Amino acid sequence: MAEAETIHDVIQPAAAHAHAPSMAAHHHGPPTGFIRKYIFSVDHKVIGIQYLLLAMAAVLVGMLLSVLMRMNLTWPGTAWPLLEILFPIGAKGGVMTPEFYLSLVTMHGTMMVFFVLTTAPQGGFGNYFLPIQIGAEDMAFPTLNMLSFWVTFVGFVALIAAAFVEGGGPTGGWTGYPTLNAIGGKLNVPGMGSAQNLWWNGQNLWIISIAIFCVASLLGALNFITTLLNMRTRGMSLMRMPLTCWSWFTTAILALLAFPVLLAAGVLLFLDRTADTSFFVPGGLSDGTRVLTEHNGGSPILWQHLFWFFGHPEVYIAILPGMGVTSHVLSTFARKPVFGYRAMVFAMFAIGLLGFFVWGHHMFLSGMSPYTGMAFSVLTLTIGVPSAIKTFNWIGTLWGGRIRFTTPMLFAIGFVSLFVAGGVTGIVLGQTSLDLSMHDTYFVLGHFHLVMGVAAIFGMFAGTYFWFPKMFGRMMSERLGKIHFWPTFIGVYAIFIPFHIMGIVGMPRRYASFEEYEFLRVLDPVVLFVTIAVIITVAAQFLFWYNFFWSIWKGEPAGDNPWEATTLEWSTSSPPPHDNFGGRVLTVYRGPYEFAVPGAPDDYVMQTTPDAAEENQSPLVQGGSEISGNGHNGHKH
Repeated sequence: MAEAETIHDVIQPAAAHAHAPSMAAHHHGPPTGFIRKYIFSVDHKVIGIQYLLLAMAAVLVGMLLSVLMRMNLTWPGTAWPLLEILFPIGAKGGVMTPEFYLSLVTMHGTMMVFFVLTTAPQGGFGNYFLPIQIGAEDMAFPTLNMLSFWVTFVGFVALIAAAFVEGGGPTGGWTGYPTLNAIGGKLNVPGMGSAQNLWWNGQNLWIISIAIFCVASLLGALNFITTLLNMRTRGMSLMRMPLTCWSWFTTAILALLAFPVLLAAGVLLFLDRTADTSFFVPGGLSDGTRVLTEHNGGSPILWQHLFWFFGHPEVYIAILPGMGVTSHVLSTFARKPVFGYRAMVFAMFAIGLLGFFVWGHHMFLSGMSPYTGMAFSVLTLTIGVPSAIKTFNWIGTLWGGRIRFTTPMLFAIGFVSLFVAGGVTGIVLGQTSLDLSMHDTYFVLGHFHLVMGVAAIFGMFAGTYFWFPKMFGRMMSERLGKIHFWPTFIGVYAIFIPFHIMGIVGMPRRYASFEEYEFLRVLDPVVLFVTIAVIITVAAQFLFWYNFFWSIWKGEPAGDNPWEATTLEWSTSSPPPHDNFGGRVLTVYRGPYEFAVPGAPDDYVMQTTPDAAEENQSPLVQGGSEISGNGHNGHKH
């Protein structure tokens, strides 16, 4: 009954366009050919799916690289015949060299951070659902949207190519620190090129890949911001938007401010490598036989400042969309409005803003002034305040709800668990005195994998299981989804909690083997345990892949609103038509999370359903005042 179409659901085009002129300006007809429809499409829904498929390919590569890393750490010196076939230089005789291990570390980190954690939540789900959730027919700049994806794809290809060029893959780590990354080619460091080959090598391709990705992200960020600000449908005030839209909006602002800094830093590093400039290379360096007189006056610390000014906002670029999805899913399956909607919005912006003032906590060991370190430490701990607001509001949303433990709900709850577990260890690393001993150990790996990596991926899983019916018109298997959840949830804790123990003992990161260190022998059983957990957890992900692709063709048909949700994406067919709403221009009358409304015929009320008193009023004026919205229409529960 709550989905029944009312007279205000469909507005005459002339009247609608009087209040939303931008919606008409960006109309484009449905494509007719295969290439235009599925390859070079300007439909935001197709582009969103393209981003998701690209991220799924990237995460598959990233997971396989992590398995190879664990194999080398657990069984160093073991010959793996298949590796010699694939990488005859890096794994001669099937045995991984230390340089090959470093290339695995570099490729894994870069692949996951850029082409998974940044691509899927924002480019995938954001592209598909932002226009629908605000009632628009497409993104503001459809052609630019298509270009953004294909530029990202070119960056992905460049990164893959970096692993197979002569000299081996990049070995400088995903952070690309000079001076090694700036002059490694002149020292004939594997993966860095050589004095005879300063151009076509793994490290240069790595820089080119990152630069291309930065350009694509800037194009996408401009599109997201313009779409959200200019193309909302009638009645969709800012405070009536779902929290997912707020998260994509905040993420786009972060990307717009952060990626240009990384792009500029990458260009300068490329010049240092190929044109003998000295932005990051100091004078007086020697290769063991001569002083490198062509470089003078640069600062390696400058790279760290530029990289981490981007790098810490990147953490929130990865995690904020997951926060939005989690809030969205928790409210839907707790059958309650989001607790403290406005506080959630402001907390999201506070996290994004503070993220630009804490980059120095990555550099406590760089020789900075203790007073500067103290300032960065205080600012770092301050981020705990808006993070705690979001965590307690998630708990408040669940408290007293009629919880439906669906697969997306399980992954959303898992997100909260992982975010809290990883965030607690961030308090440790945010204090200068404690970070001194933990820096560059497995403790840091455990922290950021939990809070940035795995938590964000759980948000992606929640979004995939939740929105799959809308994207493909079929349900994913709930049984397979829950079987997928439990080994994944238990597995990631079995992997990354021991990382903290290893770090406390003193195990350094990026080392290919620990055989030389007697004090680390006590951790051999823990290392083996983690590797077994990695293999089991990775194997469980193939169940997700099977469920995903099998359900596209064979899944149970889904209705328009199988979850009994309230936001605009559930007001259209599954999957949506080309223009999202079949020629209708929707009017929004209430906030996004109207559950358990007193007197309502169902336990949810769609955003397009007016109150009885508003049935015959102008949709632009309700209750004698302009539409403003407050997240849940002022209902008391």
